[in-house]
Amino acid sequence: MSAPVTAPPDASAESSAALKRQRWRSFWLTLAAPVAAFIFAMIVVAIVVLASGRSIGDVFGSIGSTMEQGRNIVDVLNRTTMYYIAALAVAVGFKMNLFNIGVEGQYRLAALVAAWVGASVNGLPFPLHVIVILLAAMLTGALWAGIAGILKVTRGVSEVISTIMLNAISAAMIGFLLRDGGFSPDPAGRRPSTAPIDESGWFPSLNWLVDPILDALGFRPPPASSNTYGFLLVAIVLGILYAVMLNRTRFGYDLRASGANQSAAQASGVNSKRMTVYAMLISGAIAGLVGMGELLGGRQHAFTENFVTGVGFTGISVALLGRNNPVGMFFASMVWAFLDISTRGFQIIGISNKLAAIMQAVVLIAVVIAYTVVSRRTKAAEARSVAASTPGAVADGAGEPLPTTSSASSSSATPAAEGSSPAQRPDTAAGSDPPGDPDGSDGSRRNDGSSEGDAR
Repeated sequence: MSAPVTAPPDASAESSAALKRQRWRSFWLTLAAPVAAFIFAMIVVAIVVLASGRSIGDVFGSIGSTMEQGRNIVDVLNRTTMYYIAALAVAVGFKMNLFNIGVEGQYRLAALVAAWVGASVNGLPFPLHVIVILLAAMLTGALWAGIAGILKVTRGVSEVISTIMLNAISAAMIGFLLRDGGFSPDPAGRRPSTAPIDESGWFPSLNWLVDPILDALGFRPPPASSNTYGFLLVAIVLGILYAVMLNRTRFGYDLRASGANQSAAQASGVNSKRMTVYAMLISGAIAGLVGMGELLGGRQHAFTENFVTGVGFTGISVALLGRNNPVGMFFASMVWAFLDISTRGFQIIGISNKLAAIMQAVVLIAVVIAYTVVSRRTKAAEARSVAASTPGAVADGAGEPLPTTSSASSSSATPAAEGSSPAQRPDTAAGSDPPGDPDGSDGSRRNDGSSEGDAR
């Protein structure tokens, strides 16, 4: 009577435990990467300051005195709102492996059309008036970005080239519509602008919430003319919807799958061309809302030629800094806005405010490099963990058992191997993951970390 066969250890359990440990390690490395990068950036800035013959204490003292004023805190919150929405618009394209560099032109043209529509329907009650303005902005941004999407899927035109050209066209169209297109009631004036929007079209501010908090914290109260954009709440809602769309809907899965591996996505039934157009439409619609905080919550409630600029390009940097993660992009927006506002007092102490641009650039480069290093190390460690915990796996991940006996014994063991029982072939035990695919998904799917890190 032969001795009972003892089953080898459960490879699935070992692989799962190894992957869990590796993911925790990756989580802490991901948190440590931006901190280390920020420290490195501050060291570089300190070197630049010392090289200019200034004192580091003067620099940080100027930052502290600037941020004591409540008006500057309000400005940080307002810029955070715009930067965050712009980053969300860029991130939608990144998830589809598209580089929508045209957010700048999309939001400015959308703001002009929305201001003109809002002034044309003055008299509508609140909140219907606000809704009409927002819909006009989203529709304009979506249509303008959709041009690039259609050119890409029909003619193969790179979205980078087309959106850059569309930026130039939108800038020219804005000037034409204000001076010759009938969008301004005084086109011959020094600063032509649209007619102001009635109060029924204004978005409520958050002064009732922010001002008491600033007063309780000891900040100098902001002036009465300084409004905290209520659109900050809309930005937060957009971030939540962005996360739900990507991680909890079939559309989000198709979007990420198409961006990760277009061929594999098409093989699984996803129409990648349609997803390209959809991604650009959604990105443009979000971009159309970038300027709404300023238009509906600022001082003028009208569009002028000097309407806020540069937010679209900043959104690209913020999306990269936040790794296309809704939470990461929000904090990246706050950091970017803080660096913008906190350096206002530099000229008073004789330092160029261009130091803020140096700080932002160094932080961005350092964080991107740190995340790239962490991502590569994490992927390599996960691959090693899976290979080490999967008995009989070959280097190429084919999943075939390695020969461990002579040819005679191998031939005698062949019938047993073909029985493919879990005890005899642990590498194909039920519930275990195939080598090289730790999440058990096909080639068209990636985990959230890799998809975000590989966007651009």
